[in-house]
Amino acid sequence: AAAAAVYKQWIPNTNFETASNWDKGRVPCASDVIHFEKNKVISVFIRSPHELTDMYLPLNGELVLASGAGFAAFDGSWDPGCDSGATVRFADAEHHAWFDPSLWQVVSLNRELETSSHIFSVDEERVPCQYDDVIFQPETSFRVNIDSSRRVIRLRSISLMGQELSSPEAWAGYLQGPSAPLQFHGNGTLQVTGAGCPDKSGCTCGNTPDAHRICSALLGASGRQCPALTCQSPLQPLGHCCGVCGAIISLDFTPDFDLLKYRDRLVQTLLSQRKYAGVQMAISKVHKMQTFLGAISRSSTPFIQIVLIDDGAEAQTGTAAEQLAAEVMEDIAQHGEALGVSSGKMEVATGSTFSGQVGSHALSRITAGTVLGLLSGLLLLGGILFLYRKGKLRSLLRLPALRIPRPWNREEDPVSPEPASDKGFDNPMFDM
Repeated sequence: AAAAAVYKQWIPNTNFETASNWDKGRVPCASDVIHFEKNKVISVFIRSPHELTDMYLPLNGELVLASGAGFAAFDGSWDPGCDSGATVRFADAEHHAWFDPSLWQVVSLNRELETSSHIFSVDEERVPCQYDDVIFQPETSFRVNIDSSRRVIRLRSISLMGQELSSPEAWAGYLQGPSAPLQFHGNGTLQVTGAGCPDKSGCTCGNTPDAHRICSALLGASGRQCPALTCQSPLQPLGHCCGVCGAIISLDFTPDFDLLKYRDRLVQTLLSQRKYAGVQMAISKVHKMQTFLGAISRSSTPFIQIVLIDDGAEAQTGTAAEQLAAEVMEDIAQHGEALGVSSGKMEVATGSTFSGQVGSHALSRITAGTVLGLLSGLLLLGGILFLYRKGKLRSLLRLPALRIPRPWNREEDPVSPEPASDKGFDNPMFDM
């Protein structure tokens, strides 16, 4: 979701030696009968040699053997811990969906799990974004459903079986091989572009069209609901499935803004302070649809969204995040112009909203201007009410009467018309 690519690694696998892939919760042993559903398409990686009594294979699938791996017939000798002779079935892997955020994890450039305690991602950005690198772990098999509301799911690169595919040509060649149809299924199409985000201010993730799939995978499949929140006015970040307690800052930026540098600045100067040890931040570029008279237009405006949450309990939930948000706004007021930030708006879960422009003492000026504006409005309203009660306002608003002569024809009406009254036309609508 940031300007530089993020490595996101797929968690599930369909390996033979993974205990959770079997209905008995264990890897089959020699006296067991191994059963693959005949109509389930599957790719299974085998790391080591196994003895077996009987095995039913699928009609369409593959067994990928590592060096030295394979199967041998069980000779019937005693095998410690394997005297059950049960039928062990391979679990259904069809339900593993690409747009399930719980099935992805962010890894660092050296392919190690990221463990930063300060940074998190909104739900849409937990799934690979259009400029991210996707990793399927070496020596693993998998099957993933890529159903999507988009015809094409764009990525920067995909790594499979230890090989990185980072060009459209390399990916097209892999799709023509025998394994791709067994590993990927669904109506979507993965496309490798090899391109990174071209904008230093960041690029949007691109997963918004599939937001309903992401939230359904997180909440709907298991019947879970968003957690109950204790704050007064929970906030709803763009790209997130549930409300949060804490604060959201929306930044308007200039061409000089650099997302990665600004994120590092916030982490090093503010988030690293001991008092904010329990605060986490999500920062990315997002688009908000424009509305006019309640109707949604096709245009959208990009801005930088900063979501701050903390680990406070009960009534204290979100208070540290709100305090940090206030410091971020103060920093914007003092240094925003140099950082490429033109203005910022802060919303907190206590129900208040605050906006500020960049520049020295901008926040205090805006606060003072808001107070003076409210006082001026109250004084004006009071003056209008006073004049109305005294009758002065009605006399000022009274307009002169309209004098519209009535047309008449002497030949048709020999009777001379009566002179017009001082009140003008008899129609009560013209009676001023």
